[in-house]
Amino acid sequence: MKQGMFNISSTSFDKKDLLKYLMVGAIFILAGFVIFEFFPNINKFQYTYEKGSPWKYEEITSPFAFEIRKSKDDIEREEKELLEKFAPVYNYDATALQKSKKLLKEKFGQTDDATAPYYKYIESQLNSIYKKGIISAADMDEYIEAGTTTIRLVNEKVSKETPISNLLTTKTAYEKVINEAPASINRNTLRDYNISNYITENVKYDADITESMRKELLHTISLTKGQIQSGEKIIDRGDIITDEKFDILNSYKQEIEANNQLKNTHQVACGQAIVIVCALFVFFLYFFLFRKKFLVKKRDSAFMLSLVTIFCILTSCAVRHEVSPYVIPYALIPIVVASFFDTRTALFTHLTTVLLCSFVVPHEFEFLFLQVLIGMVSICTLKTVYQRSHLFRAGAIIFLAYIVLFYGFSLIHVRSMEQMSLEPIQYFFINGILLLFAYPLIYIIEKLFGYTSDATLVELANTNNELFRRFSEVAQATFNHCMQVSNLAEAAAKTIGANPMLVRTGALYHDIGKMNNPTFFTENQNGVNPHVELNDEEKSAQIIIHHVTDGIEIAKKYGLPPKIQDFIMTHHGRGKTTYFYNTFKNKYPDKEVDEAMFTYPGPNPFTKEQTILMMCDAVEAASRSLNSYTDKNINDLVEKIINNQLNEGLYNDSPITMKQIQLIKGVLKDKLKSLYHTRIVYPELKNKN
Repeated sequence: MKQGMFNISSTSFDKKDLLKYLMVGAIFILAGFVIFEFFPNINKFQYTYEKGSPWKYEEITSPFAFEIRKSKDDIEREEKELLEKFAPVYNYDATALQKSKKLLKEKFGQTDDATAPYYKYIESQLNSIYKKGIISAADMDEYIEAGTTTIRLVNEKVSKETPISNLLTTKTAYEKVINEAPASINRNTLRDYNISNYITENVKYDADITESMRKELLHTISLTKGQIQSGEKIIDRGDIITDEKFDILNSYKQEIEANNQLKNTHQVACGQAIVIVCALFVFFLYFFLFRKKFLVKKRDSAFMLSLVTIFCILTSCAVRHEVSPYVIPYALIPIVVASFFDTRTALFTHLTTVLLCSFVVPHEFEFLFLQVLIGMVSICTLKTVYQRSHLFRAGAIIFLAYIVLFYGFSLIHVRSMEQMSLEPIQYFFINGILLLFAYPLIYIIEKLFGYTSDATLVELANTNNELFRRFSEVAQATFNHCMQVSNLAEAAAKTIGANPMLVRTGALYHDIGKMNNPTFFTENQNGVNPHVELNDEEKSAQIIIHHVTDGIEIAKKYGLPPKIQDFIMTHHGRGKTTYFYNTFKNKYPDKEVDEAMFTYPGPNPFTKEQTILMMCDAVEAASRSLNSYTDKNINDLVEKIINNQLNEGLYNDSPITMKQIQLIKGVLKDKLKSLYHTRIVYPELKNKN
């Protein structure tokens, strides 16, 4: 039993656990290495800003000279202006006319007086339209729609800009031939000569040269628009981020991230390593001084370090992909850890995580302020996860807390509601939605690490399950005893700040081993005691003791968690079967007693909850043997039972304190008095005679 608070000077280093400590230390080193690998680029620009908003950080003075780069919009606008004047390149095909005239001549053959005028007219028109140039109808439509007015026409290595309006298409060329026919030419007869067969495109698009010239033209655009000198002020706190300031900040950011202008790589890497080592060392120190069981059980250390590492990786990935870190549900850490351990450990794990993550995110002070308070809120809001409704309520409270804290913090900097952004609300909403995954996450962790959450304890405490139904049928009185003990234990646990759900569930199962031999236990006997017929104290003691080992076998058969099995093993600790032990010694005063035959296998309780069950179990069972339930009888019974256990050293391995024992005594006395409805003893009238 611990006397008061933990004394650091009394910490004993068990050499048997040295290997376990070294393995846990290796887990810490591995976690630190992984976190270090995922730390962001040392040249990451650590500010966020928006055009039109005030600058909410300290003044920035450039430590080096750099060019002011034009914005993407500026460059696109200049490109558009140049391309509007750009003329695509086309080649003039001189052979197209010759091919058409050859086909025409073959068609007419020998001309006579009737056909000669048509032949000469068509030939002259071909010379005219091919000289003007015939372009694709699709290209013509595209240029008209785009507003392009000229093309660059190359003819015999000589290029000149030609208005598109001067060019013809095959359709307009055909119409020109028909419409310009003189009166001596019959148009219907002219159409019969299929003039369209002799009209083809002779102005053809040159994609390679056009693209080459377009690129050369775009390369003439300057990507910069000025320069910032070394030592020149870039921006000051409160300055509005104008278009010009925005471009300067973007240029400064790109210069830092691209060229390592600010810091020495090795120095920064060394600093990051020191920060990570210090944070994890303090976390290890907390385990060593206050939770040594986590160092002995590698599983517990690995679980909490996994949480720290995973959230650091998630934060780093979010920052690298320009996703707001506020979508990450950091409140999951204290909620999940508190579900399996204590709130102090949950808060310490949360603080370690957000401290490390603050070196990854931009505007780290704002991030740290929000996440530390949110961690506190989550612990205060959701002490237990019994039902999904608890999680919904906690998610809503955390969502509101995020909004209030963020806008309170923002008002300090922007000083105006109009300048505040509504964008973070969507991040906080996503954060709240992700918190709802705590319930399935807790279930998965239970299966992976073998833990038992409060939600599982609630399910186990349901007396309608198969094991409890069988228990109540086989050993009804023992079942009722377990129910009474669970009520007493729950009340005692609430008084001293222990886990009431855990001790209640453990109490319900602690005597299930009596199902194998129910009639050998007093509460299940109906006037017939099989121990009398057995007439062997040692055998009787062994039957009583075996209800512990039988209980463990039944618990394993029904898949009860290790935490519940611990209650079955420890509810008698290393105590003795007092009735048969004393009977044997009185019956055989000169015979040496085999202590092992009368001693429970144990171990003694090693948690507050197990110690509470031991007290309540013994007190409730003994209370049934009282002749009368007066205040004095109940007070004396509780004091006697618990003091005897204390003197026998059954609480030596428990972290319970003397003050807590006194509080539990008071609770048990009050509960038993209420249970048995104690009354004051009325005085009798004295006989005057």
